[in-house]
Amino acid sequence: MSLSIKISDLQKLWPESTCSGVTSVVELTGIANLNDAKAGDLSFLGNPKYRSQVSATKASVVLLPDEYVGVPSQDQLFIRLDNPSRALAEVCKVLEEKLHPSDPPGIHPAAYIEPSANVSESASVGAFTYIGKDAIVGESCKIGTHCHVGAQAVVGSNSVLHPGVKLLNRCYIGTGVIINAGVVIGSEGFGFDQNEGIHQKVPHLGRVVVEDNVEIGANTCIDRARFEETRIGEGTKIDNLVQIGHNVQLGKRCLLVAQVGVSGSVVMEDDVIAGGQAGFAGHLKVGRGAKIAGQAGITKSVEPGAFLKGNPALPFHLAQRISVLQRKLPELFNRFAQEKSKE
Repeated sequence: MSLSIKISDLQKLWPESTCSGVTSVVELTGIANLNDAKAGDLSFLGNPKYRSQVSATKASVVLLPDEYVGVPSQDQLFIRLDNPSRALAEVCKVLEEKLHPSDPPGIHPAAYIEPSANVSESASVGAFTYIGKDAIVGESCKIGTHCHVGAQAVVGSNSVLHPGVKLLNRCYIGTGVIINAGVVIGSEGFGFDQNEGIHQKVPHLGRVVVEDNVEIGANTCIDRARFEETRIGEGTKIDNLVQIGHNVQLGKRCLLVAQVGVSGSVVMEDDVIAGGQAGFAGHLKVGRGAKIAGQAGITKSVEPGAFLKGNPALPFHLAQRISVLQRKLPELFNRFAQEKSKE
C-alpha cells in the first residue's frame, strides 16, 4: 500500500498516547501487518494472539495497547494507546482523504439536472449523472459519476453516492448515508399473481426510506414497497450483494453481511446481526438483538436475543451438537455393519 504521512502528524492524532523509542524515519510510506512490515511502515497490535510478533517486526512505528510490556528495537518507535485498531482506523481515514479526495462543490458539465430539481450549492455532482424532476440533493452531498437520482427522490445532507448508484423515484436517503458503487434502491419488488397459468405482475407503488448514518455495500439491491415503505433503520450497515425485498422493515444498528437475502415484509428489530448468505422467508419477525449464523435458513419468526444456525435454523448450541453427531455417522454405520455381519 502506497501512502505518505509524517510521524509528527501521526502523533498529533493521539495527544494522550505514550511513546517510547526513536526512529530516523520522518515520513511513513506504508501500512502492513507485523510479520510483513518493513522499515518505513506503520503496523499495529490489534489482536493479542499476535503479541509474539511485535518483537520481530521491522515496522518503523508500531501502535500498541497501553498494557503492552516490551521495548522497541533500534530505530523503532512504539506508540501506546487505548485501542490500536481504532487508532489505525483514524489514520486510514486521514489517508483516505488524501488517496481519494472529494470532488469540489459543483455540477460537472457532463451531468444533467432537471430544471425543477433542487441541488445544494455545496453538493458535488459527477459526470454523466442524472438528477430527476423535483429531486432534492442536500448540503455537502457527493454524487459520483454515472449515478441516477429519480424524480422526487431526496438525498440528505452529507450523504455519498458512489459511482453507478441508482436511486429511483420518490426514494428517501437520510443524512450521512454512504451508498457504494452499483447499489440499486427502489427497484420494483418481486411480486406476481398467477392467473390462468400466467405469472401476472403486481405493481409496486411504494418507496424506500433509508434513515441517517446507514451504509450500503456495493451491488446491493433494496426493493420498493408494494404500497407504503421499505425502511432501513438508522445506523444499520449492509454489506455487498445483499437483497432486501419489498416492504422489509430493518431496525436500527442492524448488520447484514454479504449475500444475505431478506424476503418481502420481514420485520427485523434493532441490533439484529445476520451472517453471510443467511436467508429469511417472507413475513417473519426477527426479535431485537438476534444473531443469525452464516448460511442459516430462517423459516419461522425469531425470538429476541436468539442465536440460530443451520438450515432449517436451530438454536446455535443444538446445531453444533448435531453437526458433531453427523460427523460420527459413518463410524456408527460401519460398526452397525460389522455387528450385522457377525450374526
